[in-house]
Amino acid sequence: MQLNENIRKLAIEIIANLVFIKNQMYEQILKPAGIKKEQFVRLKTFRNADGRLCTKREIGVMLLEEFDITVEEQKFVKTVIEIAASWNKFHLAENEYTARGTVQKAREVLNTIEIMEAKEAQLFEEEKKREKLRIEELKRIARLDQKLEIQKQSKLLLLMFDEMARMENNAQKKGYLLEQLINMLFQLYDIALLESFRRNNGGEQIDGAFKLDGWHYIVEMKWTKQLTDMSQLDSLYGKVARSGKQTMGLFISINGWSTKVVPLMKQSPDKSIFLMDGYDLRVVLSGEVDLIELLQKKIAKFNLLSEPYIGVNGIK
Repeated sequence: MQLNENIRKLAIEIIANLVFIKNQMYEQILKPAGIKKEQFVRLKTFRNADGRLCTKREIGVMLLEEFDITVEEQKFVKTVIEIAASWNKFHLAENEYTARGTVQKAREVLNTIEIMEAKEAQLFEEEKKREKLRIEELKRIARLDQKLEIQKQSKLLLLMFDEMARMENNAQKKGYLLEQLINMLFQLYDIALLESFRRNNGGEQIDGAFKLDGWHYIVEMKWTKQLTDMSQLDSLYGKVARSGKQTMGLFISINGWSTKVVPLMKQSPDKSIFLMDGYDLRVVLSGEVDLIELLQKKIAKFNLLSEPYIGVNGIK
């Protein structure tokens, strides 16, 4: 509701005309409209230019002048008009006919205010919907831009991956390059991946770690000619066990693992590690599968079916 001078004047007329005695006017109108007793008592003692105590009309003017916040003034004025619109205590007025005329005017103005507020509410809701659509469109464009950027950068990472595959068997160099590739891939998907670090006073090497959907994951990466065996998995089990309760492990073995690894993992009561191989990684780099979607589906299959490894073809 936007206040104008006519609406303000009406509020003052209500204060001046509906109740003759000031104290009764406070109890019947000002108090229900939110005016504190101390403020009324203070204004009631003020004297005008003629040296007389201020009239109810003058008190109403001063009340409106003392509002610092427009919203509070609007609330006060509307409440006063609402009180007048439902008024039936005409015996309290000095002039009943004047009071009835003021009440009638209050009812007409209140109806106008309610129509205006309904229109304002409708415009506000329409603006909210437009803003929501605008934000959704911006998000859609951002997602599209991100998708295009992921596709562009993934092609470069795929070239890097294929070049690494053609390298002579240098496990240390491949392992280092693999850590770089995985780090760049996760950054591309806005997943914060901690690069290789040591913990426990330098006694424990961690290849990487990331957070997804509220859980922390310790990452172990291997690119060796030999298949990963259970002893290497046991090392990651220990690292996870020495971490917080909301921590799991991801073992990435580009060339896979021995045939005994998955059955032994399924037999173990410690279900804290799931697996990813080179084919999984290559499918992500080729743009066939979203990295986050792949990880989430692998984790879901692991938690629900107790399968530490389900290839990308099994969860597309």
